[in-house]
Amino acid sequence: MLPPADDGMRGVSSVARAGMPPAAVVEARMTRCLVVDDDAEIRRSLDAYLQKFSVTVSAAADGREMRRLMAMQVFDVVVLDLMLPDENGLTLCQWIQQHHPSVPVIMLTAHGDPISRVLGLEMGADDYLAKPFEPRELVARIHAIRRRARRGENEVQTRREFRFEGWAFDRLLRQLVSPQQVVVPLSSAEFRMLSALVERPGRVLSREQLIELTRAPGVEVNDRSVDLTISRLRQKLGDSSKEPRLIRTMRGEGYLFDAQVQA
Repeated sequence: MLPPADDGMRGVSSVARAGMPPAAVVEARMTRCLVVDDDAEIRRSLDAYLQKFSVTVSAAADGREMRRLMAMQVFDVVVLDLMLPDENGLTLCQWIQQHHPSVPVIMLTAHGDPISRVLGLEMGADDYLAKPFEPRELVARIHAIRRRARRGENEVQTRREFRFEGWAFDRLLRQLVSPQQVVVPLSSAEFRMLSALVERPGRVLSREQLIELTRAPGVEVNDRSVDLTISRLRQKLGDSSKEPRLIRTMRGEGYLFDAQVQA
């Protein structure tokens, strides 16, 4: 039986320092993880440990830093401590559900009682891990969540046609058809942008997230190109430049596709 975290690391067992070979699980690409914990030692140890298992780590010590990082980057999973100095982890979990609903959350807490676990899950957490924990168990839970997410992503990718506000978007044919049954041609950049938007209706996407979601090999994407592509898409969708209805600008946050989408 491994000892509790009495070797200078509060919340992570001493196995983290010993390390384990990553032969058990190999991901197709690096999993992007955001660790939100006010314990600097936990942040450092998880950063070093998770890299051995194809997980890159960004770290935040509080809710403010978490929001800043999530506005700048796209993450595959958030490991969120329940007790933080500025905000309760349950409140932050709800915020993630509202603004980044596709990002799964693993809740960490020093409380192992069933009430804390149930509260976390009811607030939208996808999994729960009590401190002190085995880092290898966290790795297993992260990869399990990623496998479930990839199955969901594959299901989305197999959806050929999306319909919204009378429009039909066929991703296999790369074709946009207006409510008047007129085919509207799309550039490659416009196709990637519309794909990113229709897959995430009602969700605010920052420019940084759209850059990540629409990136293509050999193509440079930046804030300006995102804005230009959005502007061209609005024109083709007949969206007003002054008061757009489908692709709304959320000042200081990014863009939101405000339509009911049927796949």
